[in-house]
This record gives sequence, C-alpha cells and structure tokens, in this order.
Amino acid sequence: MTPLQDRAAGALMGAFIGEALGVGPHWYYDLGALRRDHGHWISDYTSPLPGRYHEGLQAGDGTQPAFILKLLLGSLVDCNGYDHTNFCHRLDQQLLPLLDGSPSNGPGGYTSQSIRDAWHQRVEQRLPWSDCGGHADTTEAIERTLALAVRYATQPARLAHTVAANAVITQSDDSILAMTVAYGAVLGQLVQGQPLNGEVSGKLMALVAGGELPFHAVTTQRLNPPAPGAKPSRAGNFASPDALLTPSCVAQAALDPGVRIEPAWKVSLVYGMPCASYHVLPAVYYLAARFHDDFESAVLHAINGGGQNQARAMLTGALAGAQCGLSGIPERFITGLTDDNLLPLCRTLALQITPA
Repeated sequence: MTPLQDRAAGALMGAFIGEALGVGPHWYYDLGALRRDHGHWISDYTSPLPGRYHEGLQAGDGTQPAFILKLLLGSLVDCNGYDHTNFCHRLDQQLLPLLDGSPSNGPGGYTSQSIRDAWHQRVEQRLPWSDCGGHADTTEAIERTLALAVRYATQPARLAHTVAANAVITQSDDSILAMTVAYGAVLGQLVQGQPLNGEVSGKLMALVAGGELPFHAVTTQRLNPPAPGAKPSRAGNFASPDALLTPSCVAQAALDPGVRIEPAWKVSLVYGMPCASYHVLPAVYYLAARFHDDFESAVLHAINGGGQNQARAMLTGALAGAQCGLSGIPERFITGLTDDNLLPLCRTLALQITPA
C-alpha cells in the first residue's frame, strides 16, 4: 500500500473500530452509571448489559451504522466507484426488509430516526428514494458517506457531489447536509495527508473559491473583506461556509496550550452529549486534532465521554485513522472486531484510490 492508501484504509477501519467500541457503553447520559457498569476507563470492546441498547450483541460486534457503512463500501468496491442506483437497490434488498419502522429493531437492535423516516417513506408510502429524506439533525448520513469521502479524497468536487447525493437519501435539512459535506471534505484532506490544524479551513475555502466545494462565500483569503464590487461564490446550494470554518476553530483550540479540556473525554460536556450533529462534530474535530498521532487516545476519549459516544467515536475514528494510517492503529482493535471481512474490504477500497 502507498501512504495514501494506508491513510484511506486507516480511515475506514477507524470508523468501524469507533462504532464497535460503542456497542457496550452506548447512550449513557448518566456518567456515574456509565462508570458503574463499565469501569472508570473503557479501553476495549465491551458487551452491553441486559436492558441496555444493543442487548444481545457481543464485544467487537457492529451495530446498524456499521451495517450500512459496509453496504456502501461493498457497492463502491463492486462498482469501482459510486453508483447511486446500485446502493439504493442494496438498501431496498438488504436493509429495509430487516426493519419495521420502530426504534428497537433492525441490525444492531436499534434504528435511528433518519433511517426510520426513510423506511416509512419508502416502504409504507412507496416514494422514490429522492423523496425519502427527513429532517433528523443527527449524523447518520455522515456515518455512511465517510466512505465516499475516502474514495474520492483526491477529487474534492466529486467528493462533495457524491456525499451530497447520498446524504439526501435520509436527511434533507440544508444545515445538516452542509455539515455532512464539510466533514467529508475534511476527511478527504486528511486522507491526502494534510494536517488537521488551524489551516485546514483555509484550504477548504480555496476549494470553494475554485468552484470545487458547493458553499457560498463572499470574503477574500483568511476571511478578509471582499473587494469592492466582488460577487459571492455560489458554487452550490449551501448558504454559508461556516461548516467548513468550524474544523479550524476547534483544531486551534485543541492545539493551543492555553486552552485545555482535562481529561479530554470531557469534551462531551463542553460541546454537548446529545445526538445532533452540532454537538457531535465539534467534539470529533477536537479529539482528532488533539490526538492526531494517537489513534487509541482519540477513540477512547470519544467513548468515555458518554452520551452519543458511538457516533462520536465512529467519526473520530475515521479522522484519527486517516492521520495515523492503518499501520498506526493498534492491532488489538483490528483483531477484536468480530467481522473478519471488514479489513479486506477496507483494503480493497483503499487500493482503488489513485493520487490526484
């Protein structure tokens, strides 16, 4: 594998690892109860206790986000790229028959709001996939489209197009779509080998100026005032570039010795423990920037913060895995996954990526 492909495989495996780490301790909003049930520090895969989310799964299993991410990965590998019709067909044939529209059902024992909404629209109302997106403000679209961000890391315009086209299958809110594309754009930069620091947003804004990322922008470089008579960039439909600016702001805080969150898992208390993207993403960017060369610390601090720690760890795992590469992920996290097909699938997808 080339360094680019190592980073790509690391991002994908990092996502699966972070997701699986959340199986046992998922959705504890009472941190005292989390410590009581799982100890002072969660350091590996765990099984859920009776009566908790994902009951019946074993340590190292994945839940529904991993199931859907694997569906998209399989489609990308088999088609050697993104085929929207192929992926939607896989959802129709391999996911929707396993659901009934209720939360406590489906692969992994739980189905999130946006997937439930899509099920009702697609199965009960028989609407086309183009009309199935709902208004959930959560991270399900990011959790699967990160595969597209990895696949098209060296092609920012195609990355943005495919991520947006896939995200609207389940989520239609413009702000959530902007955050989804922005996360994918950041992940693409990291797979390319760029650092997650105060400069990453400037690099993304340069792509906006070049028409490659679909965000509105009016300022000049480094957010200076626009030139007299300048017209704003309208490369796409997103109203502002703010989703692209958040990563640098948070990364600067993470790397600033004068700004400390100690211990780092308390980032969940600073940015919020709930499931909405605007709570999850700042914590993800913080942990991935602070532990840019330490995959284990990044995902474990994500998990030990409670709340929506599974999404936090999954998205942190992708960013940290992209920075550390597959070669930088501790072996126990890879061998501890119960699905032996994930590693070869991630490697195969990574091998399809070519330099810009």
